[in-house]
Amino acid sequence: MSGDRPSPLVIERILRDRQGIWQQIVAERDLNALTGRMLVSSAVALACYGAVLGAFHSALMALTSAVKLPLLFLVTLVICLPTLYLFNLVFGARLSVRQSVALVMVAITVTSMLAVAFAPISLFFLITAPDYGFFKLLNVAILTLSAVVGLRFLTGGMQVLNEHGLLAPATAGQAASAGTPAAQAVPAQAVPTSVEAAQPAPAVAEPVPAGAAVSGAAVAANGTPAADGSAPATTQPAPAQPAPVAQPAFVGQPALVPAGYPAGMVPPGYPQRPWGTPPTRRGEPGQRPASMTLLYIWILLFGFVGTQLAWTLRPFFGDPGQGFALFRSIDGNFYAEILRTIGNL
Repeated sequence: MSGDRPSPLVIERILRDRQGIWQQIVAERDLNALTGRMLVSSAVALACYGAVLGAFHSALMALTSAVKLPLLFLVTLVICLPTLYLFNLVFGARLSVRQSVALVMVAITVTSMLAVAFAPISLFFLITAPDYGFFKLLNVAILTLSAVVGLRFLTGGMQVLNEHGLLAPATAGQAASAGTPAAQAVPAQAVPTSVEAAQPAPAVAEPVPAGAAVSGAAVAANGTPAADGSAPATTQPAPAQPAPVAQPAFVGQPALVPAGYPAGMVPPGYPQRPWGTPPTRRGEPGQRPASMTLLYIWILLFGFVGTQLAWTLRPFFGDPGQGFALFRSIDGNFYAEILRTIGNL
């Protein structure tokens, strides 16, 4: 499916043409329209699933949960998105705000659509096994599984952006290529060619004594000694330079290095890597940038903020032993409540 071809369901395009989605985010093409469609789809899906959650208590609780659940995800995004964007800026990534929002919205869209796909299962257990503790744990597990799958899409998108160099700072070579013609990027004298390296060094002419010249002239072609008994003068050819040997191509150094140089040393005149820069072989993936490491930290932060906000906006299910309430008093925490529920089961 083409990235420019409209689809009736944005989740279908995300699942079928995820590479097209990543390329669209990389190129920043129609991101406003794409983000708007994902926002609407996520809100509708989360509202439907929230209605199923609140239906355990009453119709009024179902209505409030249909509003609270989309609000939970969107407010969590608003709280955590500046941290993700600033993390990328601090470590040299070149992501724009629109690209960051689009990436996170892909994860939220996948999470919401997967959650609403589980809605019939949740509704089935609501009708056949109306136990409050079990229903609560079942839906927490569904939302957790959906969020894990959605965040996997986020990490996959960030890896694609890393392959396009958007998570690493611009290098000097990239800056030079942006404003310098390719013919002027490297001086011609900086890298010796293989033909020049294979040519032998010219022999240096040394002064020869007059007597030695006479003796040399008296030597016969077969190398017999001269009449005066002097030894025949033999001509020693100049030693040829070793032929260039193909070495693994490293970034910042030419592919041909004369044989005889110790490992790790570069002959004079060859461009060298900056001090402390590890040799990176062409064609091999580089090291993971700091932005990818911080992404996993941000995912943990996103989860903690989301669970605390869910505890603040509760109830979503509604305890059948209590009356309707728009909010509960903030006491305890989400994790203690889950452990208490498991203990009661």
